[in-house]
Amino acid sequence: MHRRHLLVASASAAVLSATSPSYGQPVPVRAARSFVLVHGSWHGAWCWDRTAQQLRMRGHRVYAVTQTGLGDRQHLLGAANHIDVYVNDIVNLIEAEELDDVVLVGHSFGGIPVTGAAARLSGRISSLVYLDAGVPRSGESALSPLSPEEQALRRKAVVPLAGVDVLMPPSEIPRFWGLNASDSEWVKRRLTPHPFATYATPLRFDDAAWERLPRTYVQCTAPWHPALGAMQARLREDRKWRWIEFAAGHDGMVTHPQELAEILAS
Repeated sequence: MHRRHLLVASASAAVLSATSPSYGQPVPVRAARSFVLVHGSWHGAWCWDRTAQQLRMRGHRVYAVTQTGLGDRQHLLGAANHIDVYVNDIVNLIEAEELDDVVLVGHSFGGIPVTGAAARLSGRISSLVYLDAGVPRSGESALSPLSPEEQALRRKAVVPLAGVDVLMPPSEIPRFWGLNASDSEWVKRRLTPHPFATYATPLRFDDAAWERLPRTYVQCTAPWHPALGAMQARLREDRKWRWIEFAAGHDGMVTHPQELAEILAS
């Protein structure tokens, strides 16, 4: 029991206090923080809307990044030719907004550029949170944290679009995303093709700067993401991580915004 594990159900008292108000009402503020939220494959800043609202009601400052070539920036698809472009998106936002004491959150694929940005701006980052996300080693690509089977599937799925190799959004929302019918339709409408270069190019960063940062891994468990199991098992053995099990699917920021906001605020 040397590891600090916090087991969280969707309405667990370990995360939600008995005095937490219902959705849409203001809540007591612990201490105002700056949150920078980074989405995963095919998504955009829009996927954080519900969770961002919950954090703002708690008095926090919230900035959600849309990565180049995705979401409302899909017209820049060809510019996303290296994972460093996504690192720069995050770094530039933090610097432009003159943020310090940042809680930097990466979901899924977003764990890759978040890692690079945190290492580059380690003096401005107070905490790193990986929400069911990939965690690369320096020199690895965004494919590396995935299972070998999933890596092969992603490479096979690459198609050209307007001269850019992309991964098209899934034709059917995967079950492990944990979305109900209404949310599934909402998410599916907004997904956009993902530039494959950001998957295939290696991320190089200052390991020592990243290692110094406090890190939390929030593992979505209802249901599990099948392609992240081996990586998550390896990380869970590392006592430098705070580990939280979150009883939500992979898109927990959509389905459980109040519960996730409580976790992030903690």
